[in-house]
Amino acid sequence: MQKGYDAVIIGAGVIGCSIALGLARKGYRTLNIDRQAAAGYGSTANSCAIVRTHYSTLQGTAMAWESLHHWRDWGGFLGAEASEDLARYRETGILVIKDDPDAIDTFRAHHAALSIPCEDWNAERLAERLPWLETASFAPPRRPEDEGFGAANARGLPGAFHIRVGGYVNDPALAAQNLQRAAERLGAAFRFRSSVADILRGGGRVAGVELDGGERVPAPIVINAAGPHSAQINRIAGVEDGMKIRTRALRREVAYVPAPDHPDFARTSLVLSDDDIGGYARPETGGKLLVGSLDPACDPPETVDDPDDFDREVSRPQWEAQVYRMALRIPSLPIPTHPAGVADLYDVSDDWIPVYDRSDLPGFYLAIGTSGNQFKNAPVVGSLVAGLVDACENGRDQDEDPFRFTGPYTGVVLDSGFYSRLREVNRDSSFSVLG
Repeated sequence: MQKGYDAVIIGAGVIGCSIALGLARKGYRTLNIDRQAAAGYGSTANSCAIVRTHYSTLQGTAMAWESLHHWRDWGGFLGAEASEDLARYRETGILVIKDDPDAIDTFRAHHAALSIPCEDWNAERLAERLPWLETASFAPPRRPEDEGFGAANARGLPGAFHIRVGGYVNDPALAAQNLQRAAERLGAAFRFRSSVADILRGGGRVAGVELDGGERVPAPIVINAAGPHSAQINRIAGVEDGMKIRTRALRREVAYVPAPDHPDFARTSLVLSDDDIGGYARPETGGKLLVGSLDPACDPPETVDDPDDFDREVSRPQWEAQVYRMALRIPSLPIPTHPAGVADLYDVSDDWIPVYDRSDLPGFYLAIGTSGNQFKNAPVVGSLVAGLVDACENGRDQDEDPFRFTGPYTGVVLDSGFYSRLREVNRDSSFSVLG
């Protein structure tokens, strides 16, 4: 193996590959190490890849707004060759249905502050624009076996928040591979089917990694972008005691169903985020719809202790809960006899907001807690983390003076201190996949 790497990045999902590109653009010689056979083959591959701007915090909204512009200009951002097969961003718009008016007020204020195009739809506008959508209110979300499931409450939906931008990326694994190729053109290296067994130390700082076969890869910088394995890597590095925010692996399911057979659906389909029923959906190629959970109280979290040992089969009870709830909102939704979908792991922090930071071990950096709501932000995360690493390695005190990144497309200023390992749990968070 080539020696003399400036940085080892643990993980080659969409986040790890974006960090490789960010650092390569700053002249760092990087090596990504991943246990999978190719970039994006871990939890990235099963991401719903929704690109949206509604977050519970202004910083989250600002990062998503900047990232959306990167997806719109994906080939330009990558410096891709004309013949390169690229992931495609499809802009559908986003419809947010909220049982909580205060949450809509928060979204509205964040979007107004950043001049993101959006509008309020009342119930009449909903019925006019989306004739396939049921405007009754079913809150609070329930499971199909619960008493009262499917019964509408008396108040009905007051309306929804329509964001005219946003959509989804058609192939999340390919997006990671696009980032890999862009980084490789600048000299980055990638090693697959390899796992990190130990974090090396020397001279009071990180000194590289040891692989599961005993091989040592020296480097003065190591970045944990290991997704659902991030907590394991932090324990190996011995940095957890210096963190107020921890991460854990959660098992998640997404259901696949045929697209609604309503004659107007294909013409007006968009990404739907619906707290009233506790679910979200987006169109999928091949005449399908992806349906997930927004983590209502009736869907208990399923923590996984060993991210290498979990049930990858879709469970009928959870599939039914997600699909049947969505059928309340979309009555024409076909419900197949046999469940289909994917089950995979999220890397989730205590407040569902990621950690982009240094650690107490000099040279060891964190890009963790990213699953579920950070795929869309990956292009910006790479630049943010690369800038943070470069600043720290050149003497900046990240804890006292956090690195700030100015988005080249929108001019938003992103403060990495918002994502600090030392922050208190952010009570403004939705504590869900919405972040």
